[in-house]
Amino acid sequence: MSATTEELRDFYLRYVDLANKREFDRMADFAHEEVIMNGTPVRMADMVAEFYKHVEAVPDLHWEIQDLVVEGDRIAARLVDTGTPVKEWNGLAPTGASVSFVETAFYWLQDGKFKHMSYLMDTDSVRRQLAG
Repeated sequence: MSATTEELRDFYLRYVDLANKREFDRMADFAHEEVIMNGTPVRMADMVAEFYKHVEAVPDLHWEIQDLVVEGDRIAARLVDTGTPVKEWNGLAPTGASVSFVETAFYWLQDGKFKHMSYLMDTDSVRRQLAG
């Protein structure tokens, strides 16, 4: 039996909460051992390592859901991410400036966990904000 829209909404809210609490060791509750990330197969351990790299570079990185759409086994979200980079991040040097940018993410679930994930973040906006 597939999950209801409300159950998937709650699943995604818990996933974002996991990220904001830095509980990346709980990723197995949300994703398969291998996911297709932006079209490329990625091991869960590598996905978790990427999360740690993000929060190492931006310790106060925070994800806030602005829009969330659930349809069948698919989830689409628009988030506003905020934080202050302290190390090079996505090829951008820190300047002491805080940033706020939009991230769009799409997920396809299989057997109750993420199998396909894709995201796009507004790096041009981040670059402009860091430049002052």
